[in-house]
Amino acid sequence: MRPVIGITSYVEPAAWGPWDAVRAVLLPEAYVARVVAAGGLPVVLPPAAALDPAAVLAHLDGLVLAGGADLDPALYAAEPDPRTTGLRPDRDAAESALLQAALEQRLPLLGICRGMQLLTAAAGGTLCQHLPDVVGHEGHRPEPGVYGRHAVRLSPGTLAHAVLGDEVTVASYHHQGVDTVGSLVASGTVPDDGSVEAVEVPGHPFALGVLWHPEVDEDLRLFEGLRAAAQDHRSRQS
Repeated sequence: MRPVIGITSYVEPAAWGPWDAVRAVLLPEAYVARVVAAGGLPVVLPPAAALDPAAVLAHLDGLVLAGGADLDPALYAAEPDPRTTGLRPDRDAAESALLQAALEQRLPLLGICRGMQLLTAAAGGTLCQHLPDVVGHEGHRPEPGVYGRHAVRLSPGTLAHAVLGDEVTVASYHHQGVDTVGSLVASGTVPDDGSVEAVEVPGHPFALGVLWHPEVDEDLRLFEGLRAAAQDHRSRQS
């Protein structure tokens, strides 16, 4: 049986048929497609803070924290920069609760872009609210709707290295980055500018965050790693 992988989602105005600007639960199909291709059974999770996270996770074998809008800087005890925009308090609240419960249950999880930033904040780390100020270029988000392409070097002895090897070329779309990692391990960096692109929870079977967007590429190794860890988690619970 395929392990059940929950994927967090957005609530955004959407249009279809005669309906316009209707609030809808949305998720780019690529996330679902990659989970299926890696051997998982995807379940889309709405950002409903009223749901009991433990009850939700009881039905899951793994979790993907999807990308999206900027985090509220209050999550890492910072004042908002004017360029921090599009805050989604519903996602912040619901996903923070899910993440905390997943970590307590040692549920396998993969944080993607925003999800990696949420993992960082939950571990006591902080974010740089506008990465070009630090690295001096716009290569991580070159234009609206255009992914940047760059290398990420993975640190030997880490989970990220075990899954991806020494170096990968990735698709990035973010203007914020990691400042401090808190209790996490920084396991991947950009060779050209030194910015952190992967973090992980030490001692956890599979709790990995990446700042890039693996769902838009054909490389399934991160999703396959999550699926394998989810299968192991299911076996341990049965």
